[in-house]
Amino acid sequence: MPTTAQNLAERAAVPAVRNACEWFRKERSWINEQHLTLCRIPAPTFLEQQRAEWMAAQFRTLGWDAKLDRAGNVIAALPGCAGSERVVVAAHLDTVLAPRISDDIRALGDGRLTGPGVADNGAGLAALLALAAVWKAARPTDEDEPPPLLVATVGEEGEGNLAGIRYFCRNLPANPYSGFLVLDGPGVSHLTVRALASKRVEVNFSGPGGHSWRDAERPNPLHALSRLVTLFIERARPWTVLPTNGNGESKARSSCHFGIMQGGSSINSIPAEAWAKADLRSEDASNLEPLVELLAECASEAVEIENNASAGGRVQARVREIGSRPGGQLAESSPLLTCFRALDQHLGIRSRLDCSSTDANIPLSLGLPAVAMGAGGQGGGAHTAAEWYSPEGRELGLSRVLLAVSLLTAEGKTESADKL
Repeated sequence: MPTTAQNLAERAAVPAVRNACEWFRKERSWINEQHLTLCRIPAPTFLEQQRAEWMAAQFRTLGWDAKLDRAGNVIAALPGCAGSERVVVAAHLDTVLAPRISDDIRALGDGRLTGPGVADNGAGLAALLALAAVWKAARPTDEDEPPPLLVATVGEEGEGNLAGIRYFCRNLPANPYSGFLVLDGPGVSHLTVRALASKRVEVNFSGPGGHSWRDAERPNPLHALSRLVTLFIERARPWTVLPTNGNGESKARSSCHFGIMQGGSSINSIPAEAWAKADLRSEDASNLEPLVELLAECASEAVEIENNASAGGRVQARVREIGSRPGGQLAESSPLLTCFRALDQHLGIRSRLDCSSTDANIPLSLGLPAVAMGAGGQGGGAHTAAEWYSPEGRELGLSRVLLAVSLLTAEGKTESADKL
């Protein structure tokens, strides 16, 4: 039986496949224009509909059937192929920051794009449109080989809690997909094969409030919150941020981070409420519950200290989970991983296997073959207003995805024939 590398060499030599890869180079200006336009459509988490509708319209213009599902995801399939796809190619619609005006997204003289979301995940969405276009212009698979299913998901960032891909995976067809290819950001230097588990937690302190002078002896929710952060970070950090234990033995890395703190309405009043949101992550999901328990213990201790030092009322604390992302891992023996190892060797890409939090978390947690990767090009400044993307080298990332779809589809057809 031919090896994956031999199958890949054979597929890459097919004229239709070569023409498709060349199309990415010839149409780079068109791809860049689509990239710039889509990034100018604001799509903060929970408010992706305008961008989703635009993406659906572009897919239809390119000859694909496209619709929004009940979660708000865009699902695109070639006419007559719906339900036969073996490979899912997905990219998330939402961004951490959104442009306030169109000119917040700009094309610079050196060819780079700059502004919130141009790399994460403008790069992934532009790649979906490029794949849709090339499948109509120079179809790289045989007529009896199904094209990929293209999915633009909602709710990947922040408190979206992977809502879009969760909904999609709850409604999978009876015949499983042979691979989920998640396009997230730029580059080709990494393959995410392990899902970074996380929990997002909100801690709320409430009290009687009052005047900063007249009621100065009353307990202050904001002071209690500040104490919580100090207590928790001091106690959690020694065993969360270090990748090895005291004996030098490897252990799963974890992290804790307070991303939002808020409370009070004026400098001369004691707030009646203060709250914070914490992001807890670990390569080992079993580490997360102890971190949540530690957070709750520190909140109780902060309340006790603040109340013991005050008079005229009491503060209370409430801890609640506001998000959870499951972990998972692609098996070392997975045909999907074998495919990408062969691809990277064929294309001269030196990539590393990593652990990260992406839409791939959900299929990986369900035992489905999935990998997340960059969509080519270069970028930086993710999740800031200074984010940038350079399309230089984008064709390599797009060719990698196209060849992966072609190879997985062809090998899947061979497997099905062997079973007959």
